Amino acid sequence: MAALLLAGHQPALAACPQELAIYTDRDRLASIEFRPVAPDEAVYTGEFRVLFPQNDTVADGIVMWTERVPRPTGIVMHDCPEGDVTGEELAACTVWQGVIYAVDEAGEIGLLPRQGPAAARLLLPDFGPSVRHSALFGADGISIVPWDVFEMSGCQE
Repeated sequence: MAALLLAGHQPALAACPQELAIYTDRDRLASIEFRPVAPDEAVYTGEFRVLFPQNDTVADGIVMWTERVPRPTGIVMHDCPEGDVTGEELAACTVWQGVIYAVDEAGEIGLLPRQGPAAARLLLPDFGPSVRHSALFGADGISIVPWDVFEMSGCQE
């Protein structure tokens, strides 16, 4: 019965645009929710948030495409100061930074789509270890780190 429910769920997920996709890591320790960005208002091409349900922590993320060699660079930040910040302040609140890779149903690795159908899975290299070494981890924060691979688990309507 669960297989039938899942099979009926897959076409809806396949039609989900990247900017509305929701992903969850294999251990359900974190999820990523993309949000639409108005193209004429943003200096970045994507926006998302990372939710850590074990302590209800939310981190903010953005996607910026590099110019010379186009790559979708993701940055996840938590409790960054507002306004003018120093490089040191920005480094202190950055949880993870790296290229976001898309993994299709056949296991082929590519780049996160700018728009259009959402990727089946996301690979954020070294995301777990970066969380472990960030201010999010510790006695008052996250105690178990998520995996680096996130599978599409939903679509915001």
